[in-house]
Amino acid sequence: MSEIHQVKEFIFKDDRPFLSCHASTLERLPGGDILVAWFGGTKEKAGDVAIWTSRRVNGRWTPPVKVADEEDVPHWNPVLFRRADGVLFLYYKIGTSIAEWVTMVMRSSDDGTTWSTPVPLVEGDKGGRGPVKNKPIVLHDGTLVAPASIEPAWDTFVDLSYDGGETWIRSETVPFDRTAILGKGIIQPTIWESEPGKVHMLTRSTEGAIYRSDSVDGGKTWCQAYATQLPNNNSGIDLVKLDNGHLALVYNPTRPEPGKIKGPRTPLVLRFSKDNGLTWENELLLDEGDKQYSYPAIIANGLELFITYTWKRERIAFQKIILDMSRNDLYSGNNYTTILL
Repeated sequence: MSEIHQVKEFIFKDDRPFLSCHASTLERLPGGDILVAWFGGTKEKAGDVAIWTSRRVNGRWTPPVKVADEEDVPHWNPVLFRRADGVLFLYYKIGTSIAEWVTMVMRSSDDGTTWSTPVPLVEGDKGGRGPVKNKPIVLHDGTLVAPASIEPAWDTFVDLSYDGGETWIRSETVPFDRTAILGKGIIQPTIWESEPGKVHMLTRSTEGAIYRSDSVDGGKTWCQAYATQLPNNNSGIDLVKLDNGHLALVYNPTRPEPGKIKGPRTPLVLRFSKDNGLTWENELLLDEGDKQYSYPAIIANGLELFITYTWKRERIAFQKIILDMSRNDLYSGNNYTTILL
């Protein structure tokens, strides 16, 4: 029986060229390199907040590189996505307030070494289009689906592209019964496809629980969002579908206290579902302690999971999980191995 070995790896340490950082995203590149992006500056919403990247090459992280910046304009929530033809996209938001967000996009043909000039993802956008926090997915028919939301309305939708991300069509807003809630609503979905055309989302909410909605027409329309049994602290989550159809979810399993808007952003855990998200098993602790371990991003490569997250707003942490599928009781505690690359 294998043991659990969990080793946290920081992409940078106290010599970082910014005081605060948050909202990481990652992509695995050909050959096994890992590219990570995040926003960093004096503090969230400050005019010096820019988009930074680092790459893990031959066992080491490169120093942070600023790749997107506009003077006195806050930058937010980068999302990386690599198209099948090798084009790498970096989406991010700009704006002095969330309500005024415009989604920008840059492209790279050399896996993030150089980038094109940023342009709006959708002309005339105000409020944010395309991926708001989590990665797009490609459906069985080739449709690109980007999980989206807008604030201060706290509504969720997806953006659909039928030409590989060149143009985008907004889905209908996910229906939500606001008469039955106390807070603002749902944002920042993470999505997966269970069968051709059947797409699902889990979302952050103000209601103490992760919410879910389902689509049977490739994301064009969605059922009314409904609460799951998974707790949510009004903070970001992320999910990836594995090759065997199982789901891996990273989140903070906490709720706000009565009268509070947000719950603790600790601990950070990983859980799995074998039944398309109906039930979740075998919680694996990733991090815990004072302050926050939050806003995770997760991707998969076969039996390997790669996770990044915010560590106390001071660093971006990285973990790699190797799944042991040699036993019938897959996902029981001792079948996880977390290693330092």
